[in-house]
Amino acid sequence: MRSIWKGSIGFGLVSIPVKLFSAVQTSSLDFDMLDSRDHSRIRYQRINEHTHKEVPFDKIVKGYKLDDEYIVVDEHDFEDAAPEKSKIITIESFVNVDEVNPMFYETSYYTEPDTKNNKAYGLLLQALVKSKKAGLARFVLRSTESLCIVHPVKNLLVVTRIRFAQEIRDADDLNIADDMTISKKELDMGLALIDQYAEKFDVSKFKDEYNDSLLNIIKAKSKGKRATVKKLKPHKTTGTDLYDQLMESLKTKKGA
Repeated sequence: MRSIWKGSIGFGLVSIPVKLFSAVQTSSLDFDMLDSRDHSRIRYQRINEHTHKEVPFDKIVKGYKLDDEYIVVDEHDFEDAAPEKSKIITIESFVNVDEVNPMFYETSYYTEPDTKNNKAYGLLLQALVKSKKAGLARFVLRSTESLCIVHPVKNLLVVTRIRFAQEIRDADDLNIADDMTISKKELDMGLALIDQYAEKFDVSKFKDEYNDSLLNIIKAKSKGKRATVKKLKPHKTTGTDLYDQLMESLKTKKGA
């Protein structure tokens, strides 16, 4: 793996030099845009809206529109906006991970210390495991300030970028009742159904079946065949009463 960021984790007065490596990868198939007439690839060009000519990549700059005028911003401006944060993941507090709403999570990065036996790295890792806490920190990645959680995963520290509060949309406009009347027997049946489906979290049980099926179709088409596609048969309940549907769900699970 190639590192995407190099800096340090600031833990009080302790500085831990680390590199960041992307911990996630996409599982979706990579498609190219083609001309349907001859299957030639479609190429995209960066065109100057006035000259209608292609602009070389090294001539492209970033600009922010302010009062109908573009202000050009360069790398020094991004660094000057937060110079002390540009190379430091600054832990500002320690929190319980289960208090972080999953809506805030974005993506994760593995951290690697500058030396294999970095004692400060090991200390922070073991302290987080022992305290069952995670560090809440800020850092700058690709000219953008990010909020993140520093947490232990097995024998290493993982930095998981999270959203700022203002990035979560308000849900007040949604048409949802403030209080729904649920009977005790319906609630008890719902809890029983949850308990029956409850199991230890194991994400390895789940595969990207859609992309596997799509790839099988593509392979079949390459041989001039048509892949066999399983049709989904939706399960129909016999009644419309919520309690009856819950009861039937319990029986269906037991039968499975």
